[in-house]
Amino acid sequence: MIIEREQDVTAAALAVMAQTSDPRLRAIMVSLVKHLHGFIRDTGLTEAEFRDACAVLIELGKRSTDTHNEAVLMAGSLGVSSLICLLNNGDQGNAETDHSLLGPFWRMNSPRVENGGSIVRSETPGPALFVTGKVVDPNGDPVVGAEVDIWHASPVGFYENQDPGQADMNLRGKFLTDAEGRFAFRSVMMVGYPIPTDGVVGRLLKAQNRHPYRPAHLHALICRSGFKVLISQVYDPADPHIDSDVQFGVTKALLGNFVRHDEPHPTAHDVAPPWYALDHLYRMEAGETVLPRPPIK
Repeated sequence: MIIEREQDVTAAALAVMAQTSDPRLRAIMVSLVKHLHGFIRDTGLTEAEFRDACAVLIELGKRSTDTHNEAVLMAGSLGVSSLICLLNNGDQGNAETDHSLLGPFWRMNSPRVENGGSIVRSETPGPALFVTGKVVDPNGDPVVGAEVDIWHASPVGFYENQDPGQADMNLRGKFLTDAEGRFAFRSVMMVGYPIPTDGVVGRLLKAQNRHPYRPAHLHALICRSGFKVLISQVYDPADPHIDSDVQFGVTKALLGNFVRHDEPHPTAHDVAPPWYALDHLYRMEAGETVLPRPPIK
């Protein structure tokens, strides 16, 4: 098509997209062109702004490394990650779900830990945390032999890949659920933390007068054949940023009950109060068992 006016550009692009052989890719690309061209018209995007936008996309790629994923961070900060999660789980967004954001810090091949063991692998000062969890199917029956991959930030707000003072795989571990669908481990109480702000995402937050904080949370990725991989987070309702998560990840289903204890621990005599306990129920959904692509190595 020879372009005679600006409307012709959209018509020509849509005609080309409609030639895509794969039906799902065709539907995505047609919708993308419609919305992208509509966005450009709606905002009156200038040439200078377009060049700036291209530079931002390039910078997102350059800032994504083996230990940091700026693109995932941006997706979360725009609410995209949370929206996609909720639309694809819980009966396509019609029911409450335990699914949540994967986040930019999941690593594969966390060490196997026996039930009741510790995931603290280097000196990590902070109150002890004792976690018990139960994994159930959609009917509430226990899921036996599920692999539960756990990770969380330290009491100073860093994942171990961000902090050279922590041992490799500190505060990470994999467990298998027992005959009752349960698992347990010992760690240290996590805190909320600011996401990295030295890149594109940080500049966006500053321009929007937004804080960079995520409320304290515990990550879990639970895998068992016959079920959709459950990616979940459990949030501490006492965190000061529980209702203003920079990544829009907190839902009512993900609020945990982190109980503070000021008395000595009944069995762990090396634990000084205060210490914390969390008992949480994880509900898996039916679906294909497919692990996500790790955002970092």
